[in-house]
Amino acid sequence: MRIVLRIGGSIIGSPINVDLIKQYATLLKNLKAKGHEVAAVVGGGDLAREFITNARSLGLDEKAQDELAISVSRVFAQLFLEKLEGMSCEAVPLTVDDASKCLQKGKVAVMGGLKPGMTTDTVAALLAEKVNADLLIKATNQEGVYDKDPKKHADAVKLDHISFEALSDVFTEDKHKAGIRQIIDPEAVKTLKRKRVKMIVVNGFKPENVLAAVRGERVGTVID
Repeated sequence: MRIVLRIGGSIIGSPINVDLIKQYATLLKNLKAKGHEVAAVVGGGDLAREFITNARSLGLDEKAQDELAISVSRVFAQLFLEKLEGMSCEAVPLTVDDASKCLQKGKVAVMGGLKPGMTTDTVAALLAEKVNADLLIKATNQEGVYDKDPKKHADAVKLDHISFEALSDVFTEDKHKAGIRQIIDPEAVKTLKRKRVKMIVVNGFKPENVLAAVRGERVGTVID
């Protein structure tokens, strides 16, 4: 199976969780050992948002804010690259094409952000599209997708399954902005809809949920 794993900065970087980073590095190694082709896209979490806030305070525009957040996400990707040692590419891929070539060499590709105006959700979606991934898994700080924001509404209900078309009904934001906080970036959904890439959103504080999703077990929210 060809898998793209989106590792949320909300789980490994808010604050930085070294133990969880170790667990995900081991998970990537295990998936590779089981014969899967694996790529990961890592977010920058609270550290990236802190840089966005500082850049905004300095009067820098949104493009500059995004550039700083991208740099932070690439530092997290570098951590994974170093921990994976010989199983990963020699450097953090800076384009989707670079990541695809890394996979073709039999390596694990780990990316951060790509360019301003694009979240790491969208990077993961574009990579999944490029490599014809069988599955995109997003490891995040929620149990899955809810019918409304569970942080604001105590009666929010987790959805076991939802179509890409119905996602717009649960979104609060319909376009990108620096530091966007939303379960899935709307631009990523557009890409996934185009290719019809199956996506599963799981609670990433439990890496075993990722393995369960790969095995086809009922976990998180399936989007297709």
